[in-house]
Amino acid sequence: MAEKNTGEKNVAVNRRARHDYFLEETYETGIELTGTEIKSVRAGHVQFKDAYISIYKGEAWIKGMHISAYTYGSIFNVDEERDRKLLLHKYEIRKLYDKVRLKGYTLVPVRMYLKNGRAKMEIALAKGKNLYDKRQNQKLRDAKREMEKALKFHR
Repeated sequence: MAEKNTGEKNVAVNRRARHDYFLEETYETGIELTGTEIKSVRAGHVQFKDAYISIYKGEAWIKGMHISAYTYGSIFNVDEERDRKLLLHKYEIRKLYDKVRLKGYTLVPVRMYLKNGRAKMEIALAKGKNLYDKRQNQKLRDAKREMEKALKFHR
């Protein structure tokens, strides 16, 4: 009998999320996909460029995520940028909705991966960074790099 794949395989990572937002809490969600979409996801044809998550009528939806059309799927291909439903528990959706509505948070997709053969998405409750926050992070990164370089040079 064949062994099941128990590892995770990253399909797409949203690097802009960590640059533009302070990520507070992360959640693992499932995502509702059609047959040809999951084949494209397994091939790694996913982009998060303008993707965001909204909650509408008690359901979480990801909007603007681009999954390229499956090359070998003729009439079964669907719109590449259609809204896709995220699979979360009802209490999680209520909690996220309250924080987004009241406290000024936003929901951003962080990464998409395959876990045990199923497509999963990591989403984060995030607060936007201001320009000076981004500059501060860059200064800290540069200072850390300089210190490591100096330590390496003195050894």
